[in-house]
Amino acid sequence: MKRLGSIVVALICLALSLPVAAEQVVFVVRHADRADESDNSPLSDAGKRRAEALARLLKEAGVTAIYTSKYTRTVQTAGPLARQLKLPIREEFVTSAAAFAGLLAKQHAGQRVLVVGHSNTVPELLYALGHPKSAKIQIGPNEYDNLFMVVPKPGARPTVVRLRYGE
Repeated sequence: MKRLGSIVVALICLALSLPVAAEQVVFVVRHADRADESDNSPLSDAGKRRAEALARLLKEAGVTAIYTSKYTRTVQTAGPLARQLKLPIREEFVTSAAAFAGLLAKQHAGQRVLVVGHSNTVPELLYALGHPKSAKIQIGPNEYDNLFMVVPKPGARPTVVRLRYGE
């Protein structure tokens, strides 16, 4: 099943890399597996492998910007992709999800962006990007394999695809 998920993500990334009219895509993930429960926990070995898997999945997706929170685990999750693409990691989460969604729309229209957040910030960002709150997003305390792909649509609900990826 894990292999099938990887194939689906690869096909989506391939389709996104084809030359078409510029369409914004926001990839949203929770940080990878943490080493411990401390406030600023780094990634565990499994988390480092998951971060590498994320980089493999998104390396051809056309990502032009990467945002994380200030926490070590989010920066480490984004690190392998940032290094491959030679992109800076922007630790610029805005105070509210709505303000951050506005920043993404304004500064990255027509671009592909990766956002690495937390179990509480990922759902809030998805709602701010237009995903209906009635489609409640829950991320469990030990759930690190969600990859959300959001394609905003002006004046309409975005297309949101929830996939699983693994190490």
